[in-house]
Amino acid sequence: MTSSEDYKALESKYYMQVVNRMPPVLVRGEGTRVFDNDGKSYLDFTAGWAVLNIGHNHPAVTEAIRDQAGKILQMSNLFYTTPQLPLAQIIVDNSDVDRVFFCNSGAEANEGACKVARKWGKTKLDGAYEIITTIDSFHGRTQAMMAATGQPAYQEKWTPLMPGFLNVEYNDVQAIKDAYVEGRTCAVLLEPVQGEGGVNIPSNNYLKDVMDFCHEKNILFMLDEVQTGMGRIGTLFGYQQFPGVEPDVMTLAKALGSGAPLGAFTTKEFCSVLEPGDHGSTFGGNALTTAAGAAAAKVIVDEDIPELAKETGAYFQGKLKTLAEKHDFITEVRGMGLLIAVQMSKEIAGPTVAASLPEGLLMNAVRPNMIRLMPPLNVTRDEIDEAVDILDRVLEETGA
Repeated sequence: MTSSEDYKALESKYYMQVVNRMPPVLVRGEGTRVFDNDGKSYLDFTAGWAVLNIGHNHPAVTEAIRDQAGKILQMSNLFYTTPQLPLAQIIVDNSDVDRVFFCNSGAEANEGACKVARKWGKTKLDGAYEIITTIDSFHGRTQAMMAATGQPAYQEKWTPLMPGFLNVEYNDVQAIKDAYVEGRTCAVLLEPVQGEGGVNIPSNNYLKDVMDFCHEKNILFMLDEVQTGMGRIGTLFGYQQFPGVEPDVMTLAKALGSGAPLGAFTTKEFCSVLEPGDHGSTFGGNALTTAAGAAAAKVIVDEDIPELAKETGAYFQGKLKTLAEKHDFITEVRGMGLLIAVQMSKEIAGPTVAASLPEGLLMNAVRPNMIRLMPPLNVTRDEIDEAVDILDRVLEETGA
C-alpha cells in the first residue's frame, strides 16, 4: 500500500502548490465520516465545502454513477443527454425558475448568469453592462468572478480587474440604489446568505427590497445559490427562507452534483435570452454528473432533507450556544440550517481547526477569528454531540 508520506511527496513534486494542505490523506468516506490512508476516522463538518449534503458515498448516488458509467458518459451537446432532464425538472418544479443550463462548477454557473445579464442589458437596456455585487461576497475564482467577488484578498494579486462589476455593502438596499446607473446597470448578483464571507445573514426585508428595486428598474435580480442551494439552510433553495423573494436568475453547484462536478444557471422564462450559439460547455451537464445530481436531488426532495437540516441546525446551534456560555471568547453563534459560524474575540480559528484534526474533527477557519461548520444535512445528533465535545476540549487549549 502506498504510504501517506509517499502520497504527500508525489503531490509536492507534481501538483501546483496552490493549497496549504491539511495533514490527513483522506481516501474513503461514508455518511458524515471520512477515513485517512492510515485508517483513522474523522467527522467531516466541511462536507467537501458544503458539497456532500446527503453525506459521503450515499447509496443512491453511487448506484446512479455505477449504472450510468455502464451506459454512456459523454456525448456532444448537439444530442439529447437524457439524465439532464429529470434533474432539470426537479429544479424547475420545486422553484420559481423555468429554464436550466448545466455546467461544471459554481464559478462557471455565475459566469453563465452574468452572460444572461449582459445580453439582457444589450437587448433590453440599450447596452447596459454593469452588475452590482456586494462586499464579502464570493462568486468564484475565474478572472471575471474575482471582479464580482467583493473580497480584496481574492482580487489584489490580479489587478487590473475585469471591468463591469461594482462591489457595495451587503445588507444595505440604499447602497445598491446609489450604485445603480440607468443605461449602465443591468443586474444585481447576491448570495441569500454569504457563506465564504462569514455566514452573513441579511435582514428579513433585504432581498425582497432589492428584488423590488430591480423590477422597478427592469434590471435582473440574480441569486448565487452555489452554497445555500439544495437544502443547506433549511429550504431546498435559500431564497425560499425569505417571504416574497423570487430570483430572475439563480445559480447552483456544490451539492447539486453530490460530489460530481456539476453546476447550473437557471432563469425565469422572460429573461431566458440566450440563443443557440450564445453559450455552451463540452462537459457541462454530461450524463455521468447529471445522473449523480438527479439521484441526489430526488433523495433531498423525497426525504425532505431541507426540513431535517432546519431541525438539526437548530439543535446544533443550541449546543454551540451552550458552549459559548463556557468559553466567553465566543462572541456569536449564527447560521441558518446547517451553515453555521462560530465567531470569537480571539484569532484562534486556524489553531483550533488544526488541533481538532488529531481529535477526529474536520472544520473550516473561514476567518482568523471564525469557524465555519457545514456538515452533511443528514448528520445525526449523536455526531453533533461528538463534534461539540471535541470542539469544547480543543478550545480549552487554544483559547487559554
